Parts: sequence; structure tokens; C-alpha cells
Amino acid sequence: MTTSNTGSGDMASEVRQELERLRDSIDNIDAAVVHMLAERFKATQQVGRLKAVHQLPPADPAREGRQIERLRRLAENAKLDPAFAEKFLNFIIAEVIRHHERIAEDTNGD
Repeated sequence: MTTSNTGSGDMASEVRQELERLRDSIDNIDAAVVHMLAERFKATQQVGRLKAVHQLPPADPAREGRQIERLRRLAENAKLDPAFAEKFLNFIIAEVIRHHERIAEDTNGD
């Protein structure tokens, strides 16, 4: 007795097409995230130069705390894990501070 696989090839093809569609969407989102991060870092570089010229500290713990709370609220509203959002922002903040420290050294000759 043989069993018929009629339609199973179609199902596999549909699954592959759906995976491809979803992965294309993910790739587009990744590209948008990279471009948004690039724009964010352009702005934070300008902040770093302004801070350096006026000899302000690279870190602003009060602002960072406000930003973390703000991002956690945004994450909750977007149904994203707020802890993940906070970890992501902390990583970005650490990188921004590192950039600001380097800019300050370059600007003020420290």
C-alpha cells in the first residue's frame, strides 16, 4: 500500500515562501535599526563635542536614568520586554559615554 503525498510539495513550498517573506521583513527592520542607530550616534557625537567645548562631564546620570525609565515605558507599551530594552539602552549609553570621553580627550588635550 502506498500513501499519497499529494500537496505536501506545495505545503513545503508555501512554508519556504512564508519564511522568505518573514526573513525579508526582518532584514528590512535590521537595516532600519542600523540607520536609526547611525543617526542617533551622529547626534550624540554633536552632544559630545558640545560637552567637550564647555568642559561638561561625558556622563549625565540623571538624564540616563530618565531615558531608561522612558524607554522601559515605551517597551511596555510596545509589548517588548522592558528589561531587554533597558539592557539595550545601557549598552548604547556606555558606547556614547566612551565616545564623549574620547572627544573630550581630543578636544581638551587630556
